[in-house]
Amino acid sequence: MKNYILLLAAIGCLSITACRKNSTYSGSGTSHVTVKLTDAPGSFDAVILSIKSVVVVTDKGEQTITVGGGPINILHFRLGKDTLLAAQDIPAGTIQQIRLVLNASGNKVVVNGVTSNLTTPSGQTSGVKLNVHDNLVGGIDYTLRLDFDAAQSIVLTGNGTYILKPVIRAIPVAVSGAITGMVTPIASFPKVYAIMGTDTVGTLADTTGKFFFPGMAAGTYNVKFVPVSPYLVKTVSGVTVTTGAVSDMGTVTISQ
Repeated sequence: MKNYILLLAAIGCLSITACRKNSTYSGSGTSHVTVKLTDAPGSFDAVILSIKSVVVVTDKGEQTITVGGGPINILHFRLGKDTLLAAQDIPAGTIQQIRLVLNASGNKVVVNGVTSNLTTPSGQTSGVKLNVHDNLVGGIDYTLRLDFDAAQSIVLTGNGTYILKPVIRAIPVAVSGAITGMVTPIASFPKVYAIMGTDTVGTLADTTGKFFFPGMAAGTYNVKFVPVSPYLVKTVSGVTVTTGAVSDMGTVTISQ
């Protein structure tokens, strides 16, 4: 319970889908982070939070992710259920802190049918802070699952008002892998396809010959190179992707 500190926010996973044609990542210098919120049971009818944004602080700086939608009754997301708060590509590096910024109004608790406002002094300004230390590898998808403990987070004061003192456990998990490598000669300028079953993901080798597939589901792929003429098509079989790791194919030579 020592890792339970201060409030929510959230960073699903971008998994491979049938016939996905192109990578949407800006490069291996970013990680796709999805923040999700779940709840440990508490003895309330409802706990409603109005979340403005999620700030992810890494050793590369701060990234603010705006949270859309209206207030969330977090008690709907318990016993393994969760809800997506936000998702965004951020620079790869080390997460140092997550800050959840709440709107000034719309935060409420319902007890025995009576609705009361939740006072959240720090959550409305700099944000409720949650210290997290986890490395983000470029090109890997991550889910940051925030487990909100409603029973410990809501305090009834002596004058009958409720104060929100968030207690949360952060569980960062890698949910994908990646494939990278080099092609030679650069003049072959191939289209590159990673194929597993009926799923195909495509990319291009850049001007240095490098290719990169981020956000790949774990499994074994055939990687197919379709170069310009007069170079010949080549397929490399048995390329294994492991969750949380980048599989480096080294240099692949394209023949004429």
